[in-house]
Amino acid sequence: MILTSADLLERKDQIKKVFFFRVCGTGMGAAACLLKEAGYEVSGADSLFNPPMSTYLKDLEIDLHKLDDIDADFLKKFDLIVVGNVVPRESEDAKLIESLDVPLTSFPSALGGLVLKGRKTVGLSGTHGKTTTTYFATQMFENLGEAPGYFIGGVLEGKKSSAIGKGDYFFLEADEYDCAYFDKVSKFRRYELKNLIITSIEFDHADIFTSIEDIKDQFRPLVKEIDGRIIACSDYPATTSLLKEFSKEVIYYGDESEIGPRIVEAKTNSTIFELNIGNSTERFETSAVGLHNIKNISSLILFALGEDFELGKIKESVKKLSLVKRRQEVRGWHNGAAIIDDFAHHPRAVEATIQAISQRYPDREINVLFEPHSATARSNVFQEDFQRAFLSANNVAITKLKRSTTVKKAGDLDLAAMKTGLEKEDVKTQILSELDDVISWVKDHSSEKSIILVLSNGTCLGLWESEFVKNLTK
Repeated sequence: MILTSADLLERKDQIKKVFFFRVCGTGMGAAACLLKEAGYEVSGADSLFNPPMSTYLKDLEIDLHKLDDIDADFLKKFDLIVVGNVVPRESEDAKLIESLDVPLTSFPSALGGLVLKGRKTVGLSGTHGKTTTTYFATQMFENLGEAPGYFIGGVLEGKKSSAIGKGDYFFLEADEYDCAYFDKVSKFRRYELKNLIITSIEFDHADIFTSIEDIKDQFRPLVKEIDGRIIACSDYPATTSLLKEFSKEVIYYGDESEIGPRIVEAKTNSTIFELNIGNSTERFETSAVGLHNIKNISSLILFALGEDFELGKIKESVKKLSLVKRRQEVRGWHNGAAIIDDFAHHPRAVEATIQAISQRYPDREINVLFEPHSATARSNVFQEDFQRAFLSANNVAITKLKRSTTVKKAGDLDLAAMKTGLEKEDVKTQILSELDDVISWVKDHSSEKSIILVLSNGTCLGLWESEFVKNLTK
C-alpha cells in the first residue's frame, strides 16, 4: 500500500517504527534524521556508506544495515518503509518491498505528512543554489532570533542537516527530482509548501526530463497551490514565462530587476551590495562571495522584509553566513595551493563557482578539475555550454567517463572535442583516466600562485577518500 502525505497525516498516531530503504543519499539521510527527531524509531539500509553522510547518520545513532543483510521478515517489523528514488521500478529491491504487507511512501511524502503540515514552510527551489540558499535562510532566521526548522540535502559543519526547530518557520531544499519509482513527480510537490522562492529554472536532469517544458510542468501545480509569497529571480526566461501564466503576485530580483542586487564592492572574503527597497536604496554586507550567492541572499532578504522583520536586524543577519560542505570548501593545502571541493555539475553553476573563487583568490591561477558524474553531465546535452564555462580557468583537467550516460536520445560528452575547443582558446586541458593521474595533475598544478578547484557531485575518481587528501595540510 502506497501512502500519500494526507494518508500519513491520518495514520500519524499508528506509525512508530520507520525504515529508510537506501538511507545514505543526502535527502534520505537528512529526512531520516528529521523523523528521528520527531520521535519515530528510525532505521535504514544501503549498499554503500560513504562519508560525510554515513558519519552523520552514525553520530545521530540511526540504526544502519547493509542491504544484503535485510530480508522480508526483518522489514515486516516496521510500520512504514520510506523508499529512496534510487530504487528502480523493476528491481529485486522493489519486488521485495512490494511483497510485504507494510505501507510504503517516499521521503517527501513522509516529511509532508508526518512533519511539515501546519508549519510556515518556505521552499527554496530552482536548478541552482537550493542547498546553499536553504542554509543561508536557516542562518539568517536564527540570527533574527527565530528557531526555524530546516531540511538541507547536504552536510553542514558542526550542525545537523535537518532539524524540526521550535519556531513557525521551516525552510526546505525543494528539489525538482522525482520522489520514488511509484511517485514520479517532483519532490517539492509533496512538501506542503506555503511560500516559494525560485532561484532559477534551466534544463537539467536530462535522465528524467526531456525538455524545459517538462520541468515547468512540475512547477505549475506547485505554483497554483502556493498561498503565501512567491519570490523569483528574473534572470531566467523559463521562470518568468512560467509565472506569467498565473495571476499571483511575484516579487522579482536579479540583474534586470529594479530591486537588484547591485554589487558595490567585491572583496576577498566579503561583498557589499545594494537593493532598491521601496523608495530607498539599502546597502548590505555579507561574508558570502560570488554574484550567485548575493542573488540568493537577496531573495531571503525580500522574504524576511515581507514577514515584517526590521531592516536593521536583517542587515545584521546576513553579515556572517557559512556555506554547506562541498560548496567552495577548502579541504586542505598542498604545496601552497588550496584544494577546493565544490558540488557544481551544471555549466551555469561551474561558471558561477569559478567566478566566485576568482573573487576570493584574485591573485592566483585557477586550475579546474572536473568530473562529469551525473547522467546529464556525462551526456553531450551541455557540450558547448561546459566548454564556455571553463574559458575563465587557467588550466582544466576532465576525468574520463567511467560509464555512458543514461540520458535518452543523447550521446556521451565528447572530451576530446572539448579539449580541442578549449586549447584553441589557450586553456590548457588534459583528460585523466585514473585516480593516480588525478593526484599527479593536482600535484603538478599546485603552487603558492595557484588554486585547485575540484568540481564534482561524486568522489572525483576516489580523490576525496584518497590518502593524498587525508594528508593535506589543514
